[in-house]
Amino acid sequence: MTVTPDRPFPADPTASAPATIIDRFVTANRVYAESFKDGGMDARPVRKVTVVACMDARLDLFAALGLELGDAHVIRNAGGVVTDDTIRSLTISQRALGTRSIALIHHTGCGLLGLTEDFRHELELEVGQRPQWAVESFVDLDGDVRQSMQRVRTSPFLPHTNDVRGFVFDVHTGLLREVH
Repeated sequence: MTVTPDRPFPADPTASAPATIIDRFVTANRVYAESFKDGGMDARPVRKVTVVACMDARLDLFAALGLELGDAHVIRNAGGVVTDDTIRSLTISQRALGTRSIALIHHTGCGLLGLTEDFRHELELEVGQRPQWAVESFVDLDGDVRQSMQRVRTSPFLPHTNDVRGFVFDVHTGLLREVH
């Protein structure tokens, strides 16, 4: 796993205790808000597309896909897998907010590769309750992209499944590779 060293961040001069990362977010937001201009954007994405991708912090989807603020809905979760909650968000995106296309993006070096459902069992032993959700781990990256595309294409809730495409993002080169 690649580890990124801590980047310096300006401390909040009004804070008496060391700032937590969330304190830093609040400080950064104040700086951001000072020059923020409401562009009058609608909640409907300009490009009528939804991207489903992994939550991995190495994926800068807006830069990698040439997106600007307001262009697309972006749904992220562990592995970028299509779960019931993903279908829920996609359904709202299409039916209420006008999207028509879906890009599914998994990536090399994903933390779910090789993780097993034993993870849930370990959690149950630790906290005394079995999680209601599945880990959705996988060993075949392309196979999982295909499974995610199939889940989208066969969902009765999604009216627009003609433009669903799946990709693997290479975290070392920044390139997308389409999965058919």
